[in-house]
Amino acid sequence: MKNKLKIAFYGSSLVSAYWNGAATYYRGIIKELSRLGHDITFYEPDAYERQQHRDIPDPEWATVVVYDNNEESAFKVLAEAAKADVVVKASGVGVFDELLEEQVLKLRKENQLIIFWDVDAPATLERMTLNPEDPFRNLVPQYDMILTYGGGQPVIDAYATFGAKRCIPIYNALDPETHFSVPEEEKFKCDLAFLGNRLPDREARVEEFFLKAAAQLPEQTFKIGGSGWGDKQMPTNVEYIGHVYTKDHNAFNCTPKAVLNISRDSMAKMGFSPATRVFEAAGAGACIITDYWLGIDFFFEPGKEILVAGSGDEVAQILSQLSVEEAKAIGEAAQKRVLEHHTYAHRAQEADQLFQAHFQFTNTSAV
Repeated sequence: MKNKLKIAFYGSSLVSAYWNGAATYYRGIIKELSRLGHDITFYEPDAYERQQHRDIPDPEWATVVVYDNNEESAFKVLAEAAKADVVVKASGVGVFDELLEEQVLKLRKENQLIIFWDVDAPATLERMTLNPEDPFRNLVPQYDMILTYGGGQPVIDAYATFGAKRCIPIYNALDPETHFSVPEEEKFKCDLAFLGNRLPDREARVEEFFLKAAAQLPEQTFKIGGSGWGDKQMPTNVEYIGHVYTKDHNAFNCTPKAVLNISRDSMAKMGFSPATRVFEAAGAGACIITDYWLGIDFFFEPGKEILVAGSGDEVAQILSQLSVEEAKAIGEAAQKRVLEHHTYAHRAQEADQLFQAHFQFTNTSAV
């Protein structure tokens, strides 16, 4: 018999994508887990002005608890985990991460499933590798399982070296109710668009794959969205449009001739880590040009469903030869692929099977 589970989820934010790239991943997975009958409470701190930049109201499919950005409030919400069957600590909450990671293990109740859900596994693994004193190294073997946003076998193997009992990638995907084709909007019209916050391990690749390509194609138009790029020097044919709210993502993705995916350094090195925006853009029927990373063909067929570039020069070459008709055909093929194989309903089923198998094994062992 299938268990209907109470899940306590400690993450960065479910209601705001502001400085929070994992928001749509959380929303997609949690909404579909709710549809499978589970009762989810999402605990998020009032930090980084996320609550002032909400882009969805509290959803029907999860209870959202916003706690004050102090240690006392963090302990209060940790105490509520006692009521849960499954306790999830996600990476990158942004405040009190070490406390949360330690305390969900210290406060565990009998028969609870305790999960670390890593939405930036390459960065976590690199951090632990470089710092032998990293406190998370001692906690990894204590979690019942590590779920990751991506990374494939390289991430599984790397977590195993730190003593993880189990590490399973639950890849990001498409929520077809949120990301889909919409009419074009004039403010997003251009030849190539890129959306991503300015982060230290992304900036050099943005310079290479986006700004360098723009400089080589002065007759074409480029737009960049996301937080933090305001003081960045860019070619004159690049327009910075600031933070793009999730309600505008569909138009941002399907209006330009093509959109660019640029992996962060750590994600590109590890491979098998498609950004959430790849699936979102595909869901909107966008023609995607991506930087190369190992495992692309696990998700899309290069040349038919996605275009792959190894450098800024190659981005410029692709763009200079890409017709509107070709771009449209590639976008339609990508959209078909994600709807058939890469939705959050698919991913939630994978997570649910792991949960059910754990409790079935636990119950059987107790007999």
